Amino acid sequence: MTRSADGPLLRHAPAEIHGRYFVRPAASGGTAFWLVGFHGQGQTADTFMASLERVPRGPHWLVASVQGLYRYYAGRARTIAANWMTSQDREQVIADNVRWVDTVLDRLEQEFGAPRGIVFAGFSQGVAMAYRAGLLCRRECAAIVAGCGDVPPELEEGGTREWPRVLAATGARDDWYTPARLEADMAFLRSRRGDARALVFDGGHEWNDALAEAVGVLLAGVERAADG
Repeated sequence: MTRSADGPLLRHAPAEIHGRYFVRPAASGGTAFWLVGFHGQGQTADTFMASLERVPRGPHWLVASVQGLYRYYAGRARTIAANWMTSQDREQVIADNVRWVDTVLDRLEQEFGAPRGIVFAGFSQGVAMAYRAGLLCRRECAAIVAGCGDVPPELEEGGTREWPRVLAATGARDDWYTPARLEADMAFLRSRRGDARALVFDGGHEWNDALAEAVGVLLAGVERAADG
């Protein structure tokens, strides 16, 4: 509870809302590996699904794209867009988002069976959700892909879960998540996992073919490790 000197009282209450996600089942059927993605600011789950499906992968990989719960109309064309959060009520919204991702993962398991390994992948604003999913959700993951976005500050403060492998990437001409910001994040990530990998690709703030190829190599490594 907070209040200003002469203003109204502020209260918070939980609300149940519906979100959406898209799924491409594994071509092989049966128990599969999961690549679960989180879109950037102003995107939607279906647009990011197209990016995820560019990733080379074997027939045992299910691909899912989760949409942020907060939708709005963008621009004069009133295109539907979504985001994950703003700075308002930050701690509560982070908790809501983690519960939402856990709900999606529960639904995936109910429909397709338990995964053999999970990779969480985010782009731009969705990178923070990929990190949070990997460190805060109930299921442990094999790896995190961070495409053009930074480590959320609350995860730099400790925690008890062991960090998974991380592939952190940005474009050489990205003027938001610059290569310098990537390098700063790598100092932290390598303090948690010595095999954290950085990639600076030829491009800007985008999910391009070079990044998709690098993610494909990561998926192949996750599958080999599980089979070995």
